[in-house]
Amino acid sequence: MDVVARHIAAIDRLRALDLPEEGGVGYRAVVLESSQGLRAGDAGVRERVVGDFHALREAIAARLDERWGGGPAWGQVTLRVRLARGESIPEPWATLCLRTDELDVWQGGEGVWVAVGVADRDVEDEVELVAAVTWTAPP
Repeated sequence: MDVVARHIAAIDRLRALDLPEEGGVGYRAVVLESSQGLRAGDAGVRERVVGDFHALREAIAARLDERWGGGPAWGQVTLRVRLARGESIPEPWATLCLRTDELDVWQGGEGVWVAVGVADRDVEDEVELVAAVTWTAPP
């Protein structure tokens, strides 16, 4: 099984699980892939890894677009501004907007929303390919 198919299978397993009620909103999030040991001082390496993770996100998005229809990636700047102004943003969107610059988002059937993004905003953290499923539509 190729890496894209493996990650889509993980997203499908996530969709099949019951969504827990955390703070009144059901969602689950998972790290599909991590850079595993990347250090902040490795700028050139980090840049290549970030590019690779974004290419993988785009490949996953292309396949999920075939399934659920596609659209442009959702930029997260507006949500970060709204959070900074004190607006309450529901999870998992609040956390995702702080960790990613853009998300690919689909309404994955039966009222469930699916999001995939690359968490690369903090150079002190690992680069991660993340996915989330939720009942809550993006704000």
